[in-house]
Amino acid sequence: MLEFKPLLTALVATIFLAGLPGVPWATEQAQRRRAGRDVKQETRQNSRQTKQACRADNEKSNSACRQDKRAAKQQGRKTSRDIKY
Repeated sequence: MLEFKPLLTALVATIFLAGLPGVPWATEQAQRRRAGRDVKQETRQNSRQTKQACRADNEKSNSACRQDKRAAKQQGRKTSRDIKY
């Protein structure tokens, strides 16, 4: 039993040290996901305001305002994907 103890200790230490390099990557990835989510949320709010302003000004039909909102949201999603990946 005593001959396995150093081997077991070395194995545990190796597993622990092998897991460390992934920690900074996970943190960086989480920060990028959070930044992407923030961009999407800002885009949602801005596109809502754009549509409301479009409808209030009677510039275009409701359908055209809806298309503008959809295009703004798509652009926000693309920006978010560029940040995350």
